[in-house]
Amino acid sequence: MTKSSLTFVGVGPGDPSLLTLSAVEAIKNSTLVAYPVSRKEDVGIAATIASKWITAEKRRLPLLFPMVSDVPTRKLAWKQASEKLASSVAEGEEVVFLCQGDVSLFASASYVLLYIQNNYPHCPIRLIPGVTAISAAAAAGGWPLALQRDQLLVLPTPDDSKNLERIIDEAACCNRVLALMKLGSRWTWVRPLLEKKGLLKESLFAQKIGLSDQQVLKASKVSATTKPYFSLLLVRQGWPEVLP
Repeated sequence: MTKSSLTFVGVGPGDPSLLTLSAVEAIKNSTLVAYPVSRKEDVGIAATIASKWITAEKRRLPLLFPMVSDVPTRKLAWKQASEKLASSVAEGEEVVFLCQGDVSLFASASYVLLYIQNNYPHCPIRLIPGVTAISAAAAAGGWPLALQRDQLLVLPTPDDSKNLERIIDEAACCNRVLALMKLGSRWTWVRPLLEKKGLLKESLFAQKIGLSDQQVLKASKVSATTKPYFSLLLVRQGWPEVLP
């Protein structure tokens, strides 16, 4: 008898066609599909992306991950989700835990992974990477992320303009491309900063990548209003000397 296991599956940023073959196979082979939700009544973005492969005979396990900054609340959510997943594996279920984007990049799955590794060391675990929103945005915009000796820095958008300006200035000195995640309301002051630095035309704005209402366009064409949580910015300040 095959031993049951837990597989963390990255389902990509939104477009179901971006799921890898490994991701699809893991979902098909599962008996229980777990996925994060921010409220009990929600379906969940990750489950929606992978819905084509979540057939009727599979058990579903929505796991509550409240979108709050309160540390005790978040820790409790990780603990409860981990205990439910580990318990399901112990009961013989073949479990997949779906994660929007990649399972290792700013992912709720990472906290669950660490908790299970620390508290359930005998639980068999596998991770399947997913396409990141950064990669998908660059592809949609026909925008090379990194070339030759370019550096690539991925980070959440800072909370203040002085910090971001320092990061931008440091990046200019070493051919460092910036990928700023979780842009959201910060765009109201990030855009004026880019304009001040003369970088609007060299930056790519993207929101809701892979979804039906995605937007990918030059930052110069985007007004300085609050944007959705799932928005990001790619900033390039120069190109390598050797180009076609």
